[in-house]
Amino acid sequence: MSQRYLVTGGCGFIGSHLVDALIADGSQVVVLDDLSTGQRSNLTDAAELIVGDIRDQDLLVQVSEGCGGIFHLAAIASVPKCTQQWRDSHSINLSASIGIFELAASLNIPVVYTSFSAVYGDVERTPIGEDDPKLPISAYRADKYAMELHASAGARNRNLRSFGLRFFNVYGQRQDPSSPYSGVIAVFMRLALDGAPVTVHGSGEQVRDFVYVADMVEACRAAMKRLQGHQAASAEVINVCTGKATSIQMLKRF
Repeated sequence: MSQRYLVTGGCGFIGSHLVDALIADGSQVVVLDDLSTGQRSNLTDAAELIVGDIRDQDLLVQVSEGCGGIFHLAAIASVPKCTQQWRDSHSINLSASIGIFELAASLNIPVVYTSFSAVYGDVERTPIGEDDPKLPISAYRADKYAMELHASAGARNRNLRSFGLRFFNVYGQRQDPSSPYSGVIAVFMRLALDGAPVTVHGSGEQVRDFVYVADMVEACRAAMKRLQGHQAASAEVINVCTGKATSIQMLKRF
């Protein structure tokens, strides 16, 4: 898998772990990140960092030069922010993603992108299958699902090779527990380390499917390898999860 890759959002929680894995494979990596939520300190010095906006198509063309594939992880992942700044977040989460798809199709290189399990709506059960009904009930979720639909259209009309990964509740190192958008594991860990009480809202019987960040990275790498092994247009989308339900109350007991 050793070659040159573009990783958008590579200074973020998941993206920085992906960059580490690609570098360990012997690949060259260029990261495009605006550092709005990602941290420069997350990124290895072995990667090339370009601080910029993924909506800048000229910049995308420049940084993708010589790349054999694109990993697209950049997004505004805050549901409240996407609701409050609807048009601006849409321009990043969907319009910029279409720009990346268009670029990948024109260069005939594959793109692996991250979607989100919440495209299914607020489903309190596991497992969830890829063909289950979609109910994207927020601006963020709607853009993620629309991104999948545009990837499919790109395969039909522009010979785009893409692979979408619907990630569930990812946890691991570099997840910022001080962020209001952090997962419950990071929040619980921060409280435990601070010696503070862990408060569970509601009954605690809400269930989640927790995925370790290294498994998410492996899914990204496997998806790229699959795309590189086939030259035909494709737009596969899969869930990245364990298929096991863990209640918040059970998590607290750990």
